[in-house]
Amino acid sequence: MEIPQDTTEPQPVARKPFSIRVFGVGGAGCNAVNHMARSAFDGVEFYALNTDAAALGALTLANKIILGEKLTRGMGAGGDPERGAAAAEEDKERLKMLCTGVDIVFIAAGMGGGTGTGASPVIARIAKECGALVLGMTILPFEWEGGRRQRQAQLGLHEMKNAADGVICLPNQKLFTMIDEKTSLVETFSITHELLADGVRGIWRMLMRPGLINVDFADLCSVARNKHSENTLATAEAFGESRAKEAFEKLMKHPLLDGGDALNEASSVLVSLVGGPDLTMADVNRVMQQLNRQCETAHIIMGAAIEESFTGKLAITVVASRRVAPVKEESLRAGAPELEQQLVDTNESEHGNSRFIAPAPTTTWEAAQKVAQNGARGKRKLTRLKQGTLPLEIVSKGRFEKSEPTIHQGQDLDVPTYIRRGVPLN
Repeated sequence: MEIPQDTTEPQPVARKPFSIRVFGVGGAGCNAVNHMARSAFDGVEFYALNTDAAALGALTLANKIILGEKLTRGMGAGGDPERGAAAAEEDKERLKMLCTGVDIVFIAAGMGGGTGTGASPVIARIAKECGALVLGMTILPFEWEGGRRQRQAQLGLHEMKNAADGVICLPNQKLFTMIDEKTSLVETFSITHELLADGVRGIWRMLMRPGLINVDFADLCSVARNKHSENTLATAEAFGESRAKEAFEKLMKHPLLDGGDALNEASSVLVSLVGGPDLTMADVNRVMQQLNRQCETAHIIMGAAIEESFTGKLAITVVASRRVAPVKEESLRAGAPELEQQLVDTNESEHGNSRFIAPAPTTTWEAAQKVAQNGARGKRKLTRLKQGTLPLEIVSKGRFEKSEPTIHQGQDLDVPTYIRRGVPLN
């Protein structure tokens, strides 16, 4: 008996649809997500979360949530990360509903302020408890924003590393390598938003597009899911016959790769190539050989996908993970100056030893002799007046207790002038 053979062609197995949500937290994070949402990301949902209702109202994004409305009344966190964290805790149940059933959660936030610094680690922890892979995309402040904001940003980054599976850092200071003196402020921040969008787009394309060599969700988890790791995500595209060479050169110039140092120090690297039907084996070989030279000791996971729309084009996405030594939170907090200490211990401040000295009065020789004669007749012991302290009640700054001081030329203008200059009041 002849067994009939099945002549039907095997149907390609469809990839499991992934659920991806991107949360913008705080002012900088919401602006970045508002920019991302203008691009085409099939199956990706964007949410803006902030304690500032007015800032949310200015966004064109559809999904907007006021965090901690009872606590902040929609007026912001006042630059206080603890207040930002408390606002996220207030809406914990709502955040759980948003994260339940989601495969990947991106959290875009600027570090150094109140809401982004304080709320994003709380949201990351909640998302992880719901079973999602959590990737933080943090923006660090410019150096000119001051030491206090820098230290506050490092504290927020430390907590974000402990809460999320992986953190991608974008220091704003690196933008100076991509701009010139004529670049406007709006254009500068637009570059930041586009870099973050490229990162989300690269992972989205990696997971959502079927490939000849697949990179799946487990591969991404193996690279990104690592405590105290710093993940670097970079993308580059090129067109034409020399697309492989040009795309790799652009990749090495990416500001997040630090000239290739991020790859040299990486412990694991995930590489995704996307090209058209004309993508050649020589192109793939050229890119992978050069990447292997950059990260010889790293574990490399590679994927390649073909898309009709990428004819004559090549896109490279790299996720590199490098292990960093854990930093104790106490050591970060030790460097933060406290306003109360500046008020109490004025003798140790940089202006503590200064005293106001009045100019000497003009006098004549006869007047000086008369004063000397009067002093010789009857000397009285003069009691020197001492500076006293009035028993006034110390008024708290309330919601602005931990907001940044007003610094001008190295001086805290919130401290009264006579205390800063050490001027005794008569």
